[in-house]
Amino acid sequence: MQRMFSGLSHRSVKSEYMDDFSSGGEELSEALRHLRRLNRIFGASGPILYGIKELWIRSGRAPQLHIMDIGAGSGEINRQIVRWADRNGIGLRITLVDMTEEACREARKIFKDEPRVEAIRTNVFEIGEDAADILISSQFLHHFADEELPEVTGHMLRSSRLGVVVSDIHRHWISWSAVWLTTRLISTNRYIRHDGPLSVAKGFRSQDWKRLGLELGHCGNYVLKYTWKPLFRYSVVISK
Repeated sequence: MQRMFSGLSHRSVKSEYMDDFSSGGEELSEALRHLRRLNRIFGASGPILYGIKELWIRSGRAPQLHIMDIGAGSGEINRQIVRWADRNGIGLRITLVDMTEEACREARKIFKDEPRVEAIRTNVFEIGEDAADILISSQFLHHFADEELPEVTGHMLRSSRLGVVVSDIHRHWISWSAVWLTTRLISTNRYIRHDGPLSVAKGFRSQDWKRLGLELGHCGNYVLKYTWKPLFRYSVVISK
């Protein structure tokens, strides 16, 4: 355990099981259902909604908003976004983007009675320029190595009209311990038990966001602002 905590000083380069697109099936579908429980426990929707509100206010409180969720999984965090839009009278459209058919299938089940939300199976790099007003991603960027982050984030920025909102995990021994314990309490699924703690080890600290902000600044007129949010999440807003 002590060795694991000392290893958190740098982002892990190990691959998660969910990064292997050659496997999946019912085991992955089950993992996505269990992941929804984890997201509720750890308040995954809060940091994303915080960033969306900031870009929306900056846009002059636009009456219409198209949001695209990259690496959406089953997309359950968007339920809170739909409720927020309804409270503010915003004409909302949400596109959920994921690489796996299992995720898209789960998303379509969740939002089967919500015509404003659609799920498509595609790669982030296949998203065109100005495809949506705001691109969001929750626990997506940590799947990429440090040297890949500027390219991925830069493409998302070019695909957005207003900017990008990222939520990802704070790499810390407390969050690692909390996720390790919670995954073992709620699931026996190998994806959840392996990928949950590893996703924390692949997460971020303040210096990681500062470095990404500098790298993006060399590529265009982008401003990256990050804020720590409970429970051990970062809300990162990148405006154009």
